[in-house]
Amino acid sequence: MRLSLRYRLLLPLALLLAGDALATAWAANIAARNAERQLAEQQWAIAHTLTEPRSTFPLTKPVLEQMKGFSGAEFLFVPAAGGSRDPESTFPDSPAPPDVGRFVPPIFAKDMHLGPPVTVAGREYRCMRLTLREQSLDRRGDLYILYPESMRRTAISDAVQPLLVLGGVGGLLAVALAVAFGSRLVERVHHLDARTRLIAAGDFRPMPVPAANDELRDLCESVNDMARRLTSFQEELRRSERLRLLGQFSGGLAHQLRNAATGAKLAVELYLQEEPNGDGEPLRVALRQLARMESNLRRFLELGKPATGAKEHCDLVELLAGVTALFGPRCLHARILLSVIPPDYPVALTADPVALRHLFENLIENAIDAAGPGGHVRVPGPCSGDGLIWVEVEDTGAGPPPEIAGRLFEPFATGKPEGVGLGLAVAKQAAEAHGGTIQWERRGARTVFRVELPLVE
Repeated sequence: MRLSLRYRLLLPLALLLAGDALATAWAANIAARNAERQLAEQQWAIAHTLTEPRSTFPLTKPVLEQMKGFSGAEFLFVPAAGGSRDPESTFPDSPAPPDVGRFVPPIFAKDMHLGPPVTVAGREYRCMRLTLREQSLDRRGDLYILYPESMRRTAISDAVQPLLVLGGVGGLLAVALAVAFGSRLVERVHHLDARTRLIAAGDFRPMPVPAANDELRDLCESVNDMARRLTSFQEELRRSERLRLLGQFSGGLAHQLRNAATGAKLAVELYLQEEPNGDGEPLRVALRQLARMESNLRRFLELGKPATGAKEHCDLVELLAGVTALFGPRCLHARILLSVIPPDYPVALTADPVALRHLFENLIENAIDAAGPGGHVRVPGPCSGDGLIWVEVEDTGAGPPPEIAGRLFEPFATGKPEGVGLGLAVAKQAAEAHGGTIQWERRGARTVFRVELPLVE
C-alpha cells in the first residue's frame, strides 16, 4: 500500500493533535470541576456564616438580600412548624420549598458541590438545603440556597473556554503550518523526482539549487553532480562509438584505398624507370602524395590506439621543409601564400618521424583549407626555450565556427561541408604521444595553432 510522503508527515502530527485534544479535554474537565467547587466553597462559606449557632444574623429578607448581593444566589428561609414567622426569601413571591434532601457538608473540600438541580419559579437552580435547629424559635427551620444554573454554566465556561480556545487554535495553527511546510516539502520532492526522470530520459542539464540550506539542497547538488558525470560519460561513450564506427567503416575501405594507392605508386615508379630522361618532378610529387595517402590511411586506422612507431633522432627543421614542399603546388594553384621561415640551425628531436610528419601535414593542410584562395599561411619555424620546442601554424581564415570551437580536437568535429573531422584529432594524438600539447587561439585576424614538444639536446 502506497502512502504519500505528505500523509507520512501528517500522521505523527495527527497523533500528536489527538493527544493534545485528549489533554485539553482532561484539563477542561478539571477546570470545570474546580470552578464548580470554588462556587460551592463560596456558597458554603455564606451558609456557614448564616447558620452558625453563634451567628447573630437574623434570617430576614433584608439580610438575605445582602447575601444575594454577595453571592448571586437566591435564598429561601422556611421557619419550623409551630413558629410564628412567615417564610423569608429573595424571590419576589415566596415560592414553595423545593423537594430536596438536607444538605450534608462533605468532609473533604474536593467533594463540595452546589446541590442537586431544581426548578423554582420557572428557572433552573442548584439547591443546598440546610436545617437550623436553634433554641431560638425564630431561627429554627430550613434555609434553601439556590444558585442559578445559568451562572454556574457561565463560571464553568469562563474557566474552560481559554483552554479550549488555546488548544483548538494551537492545534489548527499547527495543522496549517504542517500542511504548508509538508506541501512545500512534497513539492520540492516532486520537482526533484521530475528532474531525475528527465536525467533518466537523457536530459543532463543541471537543475536549479534551492536557496534553503538543507538536506534537499544537498540532494539537488548530488543530482547535478551525477548529471555532470553522466554528461561526461555520455560524451566519452559517443566518442568511443564514433571511433568504433570509424574502425568498422574504415576496415574494408582502407584496404581498397591502400591497394589503389599502392597500384598507382607502382605504376608511377615503373614509368619513371622506363622513361629516365623525362621530367620526373611532377611524378615524384605524385609519388610523395600517394605515399602520404597510404600513410594517412594507416594513421586513421590507428586513431585512438597507443602509438607504436619507433622513435629516433630527427631534425625538425628538415621534417618541416619536407612537409611544406608537399603543399607547394596546391598553394600555387589556389593562389595561397605559404610562408615558411626556418632557423639556420638544426633542431634535434627523439621522436617518431612518421607521426610528426602527419601532425604537421594535418595542421598545415587545415590552415590552407581555412585560409582559402588568396589567403596566407605562415609557419615561423621552430622556437625553443625552457626545455621545450614549439611550432606555430598561422592562417588568415575566419576561424572555426563557435559551435565546434570547444571540441575542435575531437574526432568528427569539423566546420567544413566536405570535411571528416579527423585531421586535428590525429594531430592531437601524435602530440600527446610525444609528451607534448597542441592548442589554438585567435590573434587578431589570424588563427594560430601551437604545438609544444620536449626538446632533446
